[in-house]
Amino acid sequence: MPETIRVLVVDDEPMVCAHLRTILGSAPDIEVVDEAQDGAAAVEAVVRHRPNVVLMDLRMPGVDGLTATERICTMPDAPAVVALTTFDADKYVLRALRAGAVGFLVKSTPPQDLIGLVRVAADGHTVLSEEAKRRLLAATGGEQSARERAVGLTRELTEREIEVLTCLGRGMSNAQIAARLHLSEATVKSYVSRMLVKLDCENRLQAGLLAYDAGLVPR
Repeated sequence: MPETIRVLVVDDEPMVCAHLRTILGSAPDIEVVDEAQDGAAAVEAVVRHRPNVVLMDLRMPGVDGLTATERICTMPDAPAVVALTTFDADKYVLRALRAGAVGFLVKSTPPQDLIGLVRVAADGHTVLSEEAKRRLLAATGGEQSARERAVGLTRELTEREIEVLTCLGRGMSNAQIAARLHLSEATVKSYVSRMLVKLDCENRLQAGLLAYDAGLVPR
């Protein structure tokens, strides 16, 4: 995690931006480097400021947050994008996660939780509570095409890779997976890196969702 976490706040409501800036600015290790009111400005701000974390509202006029997330996540050394939403989980959130977002937060997240979760995102981890995961999985229940794609992709994995993927679907860290499968953390990290390529996933969260889609982890 960087010594100072550089955050870009993206929301079309100035009051929301001001609220998030106030909360995050109270943390000694977080700096809000800029605000943007639409997706196009967000992409430009990422290029200009190179933030570590982007808090991205998904529903904005003009270029929406989903489109901006897709563009940002394809950049070299892309920042961690965390979707901001008023709703606990919906199709917009699911599409943002599939585009490469590392998680999502509801705008009513308590201040101290928000600060802690921004640190989690900056450290390269998934920002997704168990309750959020439950709601998200409920939202994916009817996507037959996603299930078929996931099953097809997992057929290319080895037995050991399937075991690691199943652990990712259960939200386990590399250390927890290593202990469960009697492997070193370095070996687990290597498995995860190879699987992300095989499965065409941007991050661990996408791989974990794919494990659910493929039926490796019960909903």
